[in-house]
Amino acid sequence: MAAELNQLSVGEYLRLERQAETRNEYLDGQMVAMTGGTLRHGFIVGNLVGELKRQLKDRSCQVAPNDLRVRIPSANVYTYPDVVVVCGEPSLEDHYADTLLNPTLLVEVLSPSTEAYDRGKKLKWYQSLESLSEYLLVSQSSPRVEQFARQQDGRWIFTAAEGLDAVLPLPSLQIDLVLAEVYDKIVFR
Repeated sequence: MAAELNQLSVGEYLRLERQAETRNEYLDGQMVAMTGGTLRHGFIVGNLVGELKRQLKDRSCQVAPNDLRVRIPSANVYTYPDVVVVCGEPSLEDHYADTLLNPTLLVEVLSPSTEAYDRGKKLKWYQSLESLSEYLLVSQSSPRVEQFARQQDGRWIFTAAEGLDAVLPLPSLQIDLVLAEVYDKIVFR
């Protein structure tokens, strides 16, 4: 996250964002520039998108990388998760078709500068989305994926999968996430 601008309405934010050459999140009146990712971050996002897309090929689910904006009405927030999966018909905010309202699964690849934000405020905000069934936090420093999964009674259950031989079931998508695929060609020191 970088410099904040003046207080903006949602309409002003969307107008500016749709013309911007860089991506900016909207946090309750503040337009916040997003920082660039590292090579490792980009490769992990690419691996996730590829693996999810491969496994969901014959299903009514779509996978998008970090260019798809998601609206979180309860917090007056617009954000760009690293990976978004929506199953069924996408619900969009308006005719621009650039803001998703009903994600099924959201993924953030952790960075030192955003890890606390992804584990704190974003976790709380994402859990307020009625459509969201799962939220994944993916480490860059070791093969580890943390999962927050909504249960039928509304509770959220935490699970962690660790190691390249680990497999994490994703019940909302009815698939298994193989960590060896998530971290394909990623070298850990």
